[in-house]
Formats: sequence, structure tokens, C-alpha cells
Amino acid sequence: MSKHTIVVCDHIHEDGLNILQNTEDVNYVYAADIDKVALLDVIKDADVAITRSSTDVDEKFLTAATNLKAIIRAGVGYDNVDMEGCSKRGIIAMNVPTANTIAAVELTMAHMLSCMRKFPYAHNQLKNDRIWKREDWYGNELYGKKLGIIGFGNIGHRVGLRAKSFEMDVVAYDPYIPSTKATDLGISYTTNFDDILSCDIITIHTPKNKETIDMIGEEEIAKMKDGVILINCARGGLYNEDALYNNLKSGKIAMAGIDVFKKEPATDNKLLDLPNITVTAHLGANTKESQKKIAVQAAENAIESARGISYPNALNLPIDETKIPSFVKPYIELTQKIAFLSAQLDKSPIRSISVCAQGDITEYLDSLTTFATVGALSVAAGDEVNYVNAKFLAEEKGITFDTSEIKHTVGYSNKVTIKITTEKRVNVISGTVFDDNVQRIVDLDGFDFDIEPKGKMIMMRNNDVPGVIGTVGKLLGDRGINISDFRLARGKNNDALAIILVDDTIKSDTLKEISDIEAAIAVSYAEI
Repeated sequence: MSKHTIVVCDHIHEDGLNILQNTEDVNYVYAADIDKVALLDVIKDADVAITRSSTDVDEKFLTAATNLKAIIRAGVGYDNVDMEGCSKRGIIAMNVPTANTIAAVELTMAHMLSCMRKFPYAHNQLKNDRIWKREDWYGNELYGKKLGIIGFGNIGHRVGLRAKSFEMDVVAYDPYIPSTKATDLGISYTTNFDDILSCDIITIHTPKNKETIDMIGEEEIAKMKDGVILINCARGGLYNEDALYNNLKSGKIAMAGIDVFKKEPATDNKLLDLPNITVTAHLGANTKESQKKIAVQAAENAIESARGISYPNALNLPIDETKIPSFVKPYIELTQKIAFLSAQLDKSPIRSISVCAQGDITEYLDSLTTFATVGALSVAAGDEVNYVNAKFLAEEKGITFDTSEIKHTVGYSNKVTIKITTEKRVNVISGTVFDDNVQRIVDLDGFDFDIEPKGKMIMMRNNDVPGVIGTVGKLLGDRGINISDFRLARGKNNDALAIILVDDTIKSDTLKEISDIEAAIAVSYAEI
């Protein structure tokens, strides 16, 4: 029996090691206690490597690991993994993102309770200062308070259930889930973010992406009630730290419970100077139970990938780019981009994804569908969606698929059309690739275009009447927003569609002002 060599580069729980030791077709190598220079010699024979944060999967590591097929990052983060280097070598990188779910949920509740009752400060006064002053520590109860949860996924919905057990009034905000996911649990669901901002306590559980970085800043905090409490045990940077500091200092925010920071280690973070904050050093996964789960899942995933069975939670391109024709890659990239664009035009829950391929690219329809799914879901799921789990996540959300192919096409040698149907509308975008791998959108909802899928885009459908271009241009100019490109297509029903490329991110109030223009029919904003 040929054996697969799996090298464990860093310390993991013994239960994971036992699985590897007791698997007949695995040659298990424990290398957690050797120095990282010696590791380069050990890793050369590995089929799969298991690492944590102590081992950098960098150019030296990948160059030495000449036989490596997959790498397992035993945990959520993968900042120490050279993803591009892995992809170039056809190495599949995976993480273990869900094993710490309960630990993160319980830490969130701990911070919530600590903020309400100020337990860390009461503890410090008695234990370290040896002062017994009960009158200093009149806190508040969770009972009857309104909790706003931003992001109602794997962790968020469990926080909601636990908050319900405290008899709290819970409101969930997540535009990417069906409302029934919350209401079936007896939890209110809202699509109005201001409903969250009016809550007594707000906790965030979203991925970290362009849409969620600085999701709570000065503008949002200004709308909150005085004495609000904010919790973040998800990702650093979801709350703007300057805004958080200023409003904690002023007392607008009564308390904050923070486990994650924009830059870590956060030993010099100015938030630590404040008297009304509870902090922990990114301990979301730091329970014995979660570490056991991480090790077990890492070991099981390593065995499956070594055998070539599956690649759970793959983070990078799961195909060897050297084995596909050169003309295919730009179409794969284009497909993901236009699906990502389409999903931003209407952020209500997706019901179906349709992919139509025309020309020689039809042979790769399955791959195109996978990449379209990743693009469509990543608007909401961020780095939680990948090329292996995309269809499984879509099925969990009740999303259906449809594919079609046309061997011969008129006007283009190859063309890809993505149709995404949501609860509110249908978006159809077509694209092609010209010479020198120039990617172009050539049709958007029946309007002809020739535009690169890149940049900050305002999409405006309007009645085809005089003065619209001038009105939009003046509105943006008055706000100091520069237009880098303006493309206009006319429809058959006395309507028109404009794609306006701008240099600056468009805020919701500016988008609303454009929507209020008399001739406007529909206005959307997207970034690629």
C-alpha cells in the first residue's frame, strides 16, 4: 500500500495527531518541535502539510515542498500563507473556519455581560486594589434590552438564540439571507439598517470585505442612542477605530467589548487607554474544545486531500493553471467578475444563477458555473465562500442552477452570459474577451455596452429625456466626485442605461440623491 506523507508543522491538539497516527495509508511526520530551517528539509517529501500561525508558508517553504499537493491552515486566518504562490504551483490551500463557532458565540455573550455589569473593573478593584465598594458597580440587565445583530450567519444566529434566552428583544440585519431564517427563530428581521442603529446593544458578525470594513463609523454612531453598547468579536476594522475611540471618550458609546483589532498585536492601541471598554487579545477560538475540533477537522481534511477525495474549505483556485488552455483563464476571471457585479446590483437574497456559454468556452461550462457562484455569493459571504464549497453554500441558501451552451455564436468567438434572479429582480450581464486578454462587458440587461469590468460604477436606468447627463454630472461635481468615464446605451422603450465610472466611493446619501432625479427609474452602485 502506498502511503501519503502528511507533515504537521505546528502544534495541534493530540486528538488530531491520533487520527493521523492511526490511519493506515498515512505516513505521519511530526515536525512541530524542529526549527524552521530544518523544517525545509522535512517538508520536501510532504504530500500535505498542516500549519498554524507559527509557520510561514512563503517562497522558501513552497520551493522546498516540491511534492506538496495541499496545505491545511489549522484555524480561520491565513495571512501567513502565500496564496498566489500556492495557486501558481497548483497547491490547494485550505483553512478550518467553523470549528471555533461556539467559542466565538460564547465570547460575544461574555463581552456583552461584562459591558453591562463591568465585571473586569469590579474584579480589579477588589482583587488588585483590595477595595470593597459595592456602590461603584451598579450595572444594567440584558433582560428587556434590544439587541441588534449585524450578520446572521453561523455565529450571528447562535448569538441571537442565546440572547433570546436572556429575554432580550433581538433584531437581525442581513440582506443576504431569507427573512425566515430569523423569524422562524422568533427573532425580528429588518432590511433597514437604522433599525439596528436604534438598538441598546449592537454586535457584528460579518465577514471582512469592502462592504463591511468601517461599516460602523461616525455617521452611523451619530444615529445611535446615547449610551449604546458595541460588541465586536468578529474581525478587526469592521468598526472604525477612530470613531469608536472618539465616541467612547465622549460617552456617546457607554461601553464596548472588543476582541479583534485593525492591527494586531494591539498592545499600543489607543482604545486600551479608555476606562469604558472590555478587551481580549483575539481569543475567539481560544477554548480547549475549539482547539480539539480544529485539530480533528484539520487531520480529516488533510487525509481527504491527500487521497484526492475532496478539498474542504479550499481558499484558492483548485485547478492547475498549467493544464488549461491560455484562452480559458481570462473567461474564468471575467465570469466571476460579472457575477460579482450582478450580485451587487440587487443585494436581496439570490434565488437562481444561470450561466450560458457560447463558443469553444462551452467545454468549461462547469468551471464557469463554479466561478460564477463564487462571484455571486462573495458579495455577502466574503472569504467564507471558496471554489470548493460555493455550490454547497448555494444549495443551503436554496439557490438553484441552470446552464446552457451554444456551440456557435454570432459576433464573438466566445461569450459568457450570467443571469442572477433574486427575490426582487433579474439581472443579466454578458461578457467576452478580446485580443490580448482584454475583458469586456458587452451587454447589461439588454443594453449594449463595451466596458471593462473594473472600478467604481454607478448604474442608472432612466427615461430618455434631455438634461439627465448634465444633472448627474453637476450633482457629482458639487460633491467633489470626479467622473472618469461615462457610457450610455439607449433602449427600445424610450429609456436609457448609463454606466458612470467614478474615482471615489459613492455613499448611500449621494446614491439616494441620484435616485431622486425625476427621470431616474433605478440606480445601483457596485465596485469591482
